[in-house]
Amino acid sequence: MIRPLPSHRLLDRVFRILFPGVMLLLLNGCSSVSYYSQLADGQLQLLRAREPVTKVIADPSRDAKLRAHLVQSQKARDFASEHLHLPDNQSYRLYADIGRPFVVWNVFATPEFSLTPQNHCFPIAGCVAYRGYYSQSGARGEAALQHLQGMDVSIGGVEAYSTLGWFNDPIINTMLGWGDERVATLIFHELGHQRFYVKDDTEFNESFATFVEQEGTRQWRAFRGLPPDNGSQMIQRDQFIELVLATRSRLEKLYAQPLPAPQMRERKAAEFERFRQDYRAMRDSQWGGDKRYDAWVNAPLNNARLLPFGLYDQWVPAFAALFRQVDGDWVRFFAEVEKLGGLTVGERKAKLKALADSQNSGS
Repeated sequence: MIRPLPSHRLLDRVFRILFPGVMLLLLNGCSSVSYYSQLADGQLQLLRAREPVTKVIADPSRDAKLRAHLVQSQKARDFASEHLHLPDNQSYRLYADIGRPFVVWNVFATPEFSLTPQNHCFPIAGCVAYRGYYSQSGARGEAALQHLQGMDVSIGGVEAYSTLGWFNDPIINTMLGWGDERVATLIFHELGHQRFYVKDDTEFNESFATFVEQEGTRQWRAFRGLPPDNGSQMIQRDQFIELVLATRSRLEKLYAQPLPAPQMRERKAAEFERFRQDYRAMRDSQWGGDKRYDAWVNAPLNNARLLPFGLYDQWVPAFAALFRQVDGDWVRFFAEVEKLGGLTVGERKAKLKALADSQNSGS
């Protein structure tokens, strides 16, 4: 693994020198030039905006709330390396204000009658199930093109992402809107990607990082003497995800049937309506009418909107089972994760399914 260079200013220079040459090797058409150019511009903007967190905290002219958030972020950052055995580098010890609510907007697309995402391949990250844009207008333009081609499309704003250790990733202003604990969870999640990453397997990578985020947050709360966050919001979140995944499962079975398009379209719409009805019944009977997910549920639904749930949550139970098998030892856990990453795709999925089944059955 290539270790990050010590100076973020030096990285800026390296990026400017090397990236044009890399672009020449990668690009093969006007659309590629346009897309990779916005990626380069967006990443370079982020690199240039970075400054040491310690400098911001020490500057009395900076916003007091920002400085307080950054003080708390560094406690979580130290905990990540010292207790969760996540990479100890300059990532998340820098701060960047990029002046917008999200760092990127991801465009997800699937065929009309499939939950298989349209993958996009990149030299560092490998193939992933989305395409990222540093401007919302760029994402909307891509989504419109995909829609014209008959695809189901969804756009999602992203608060943070990992460059997998190639650069020292900063805490971004986009990460600070939901409080100090949310910043901690994002740090744990993104450092999880730095700790281990398998090219071309989004479900594995995101489920792994989500487990690191969730277990890391549980331990972070315990470390500070706080009770586990097993309140109603967490329970509702898990129940909602379960409902979405059940809908995905039914749709997958539906799309495997040899039905004519009009009938398939009608039954697809019926499945989404069933999902809405099941959600409202659960909300009213179990949640006391809490409407926190109403806006998401009542918006237009399609296959692409369900994709993040399958990508980010599918194998979390498997990693939880693996963590339990190694008695909660992070070093042993990461070693076992690396073994999983070395398997073929088929072997890896079979192992993950067996782990998930053992976790769900409580064995």
